[in-house]
Amino acid sequence: MAEFMTETTPRPPGGPDAVPTARPGPAAPATAFPRPAPGGPGGAPAAAPDGHDAAVILDRARSYVDPELRSAVASLPSSLRRVAGYHFGWEHADGTPATGNAGKAIRPALVLAAAEAIGGARGRAAAARAAAAVELVHNFTLLHDDVMDRDTTRRHRPTVWTVFGDPDAILTGDALQALALRMLAEDPHPAAPAAAARLAACVVELCAGQQADTALESRAPHEVTLAEVLAVAEAKTGALLGCACAVGALYAGADEEEVRALDAFGRQAGMAFQLIDDVIGIWGDPERTGKPAGADLAARKKSLPVVAALTSGTPAAAELADLYARPHQEGEEERATVAVERAGGRDWAQSQAADRMAQAVHELSRAVPDPAAAGGLLALAEFVTRRTS
Repeated sequence: MAEFMTETTPRPPGGPDAVPTARPGPAAPATAFPRPAPGGPGGAPAAAPDGHDAAVILDRARSYVDPELRSAVASLPSSLRRVAGYHFGWEHADGTPATGNAGKAIRPALVLAAAEAIGGARGRAAAARAAAAVELVHNFTLLHDDVMDRDTTRRHRPTVWTVFGDPDAILTGDALQALALRMLAEDPHPAAPAAAARLAACVVELCAGQQADTALESRAPHEVTLAEVLAVAEAKTGALLGCACAVGALYAGADEEEVRALDAFGRQAGMAFQLIDDVIGIWGDPERTGKPAGADLAARKKSLPVVAALTSGTPAAAELADLYARPHQEGEEERATVAVERAGGRDWAQSQAADRMAQAVHELSRAVPDPAAAGGLLALAEFVTRRTS
């Protein structure tokens, strides 16, 4: 699970003994890519070369992937198809057409950008089905996560389980995972078997991460370490972004070392993504995030900024631990938010996001030394650390 975590596990603010150091790795040498400079909510890499705009890349990914997704979902039995159509924003709950938000398409965009970085436009075109498979797996996890976390809002509308019930949400998620593996099994591309094996292994890692995350939520605040939540974040978020990049590389004919480096790039970018996601979960604008302000704190989620704050050894950490040790009371969100910030959780998460992106850019330079060829991946890396929702 931590195969590509080559830097030392960071210490939380003010907590010199809270976190043991992880396996150290060699310092990153100078590369063709500059080190990220802080910017946005968590720092971001240097701007991608001209002509690589994240919004354009994401829109293009949707144009490649949406037809594949719709075709796959259309093959489901009608009862499952209706639930999936609602989840993707294509239909209202009553089955009438909708023009909802189907997500940002970050993971399929990474598949296509990695394929293009190695194999050019031909590599990108060949990987459309694989990109859709990765997006199906991502949505399988969203459906299950919402049930387990009891989240009531996603993409500015009620979550599937609140509309159709737990069984339909779980079973539709299962069906999306099966569709993903079937798409790769039926793909005649020579890289499809290796991609399917990699995606299946990633699903196992995702499930292990979710299981560990669920176990952490039932433990007392003082019993959770920063090293543990970092490991969970890599398994739940870093693994699939790394897999997306590796699958794209496989479809472009990359060698083993290039695939490994792109997986490492995606994992580190995924860690930055999760750090910023957790920051947004506390301090984001509800009108942009689609979730109520303070929802993560009210649910007592042990997100990365929260655990960094809890393990900081500061007076604010003690206040936050006291809040987290008892059930949520209405109106406490602001107090908890202030405690996390005073204990250094927000600053730590933003600094860590910048450091993770620096490592991601280093890993990318190993696989794609030409910054122009890597421009799409760099643009997506910048996007995930500068986003606000």
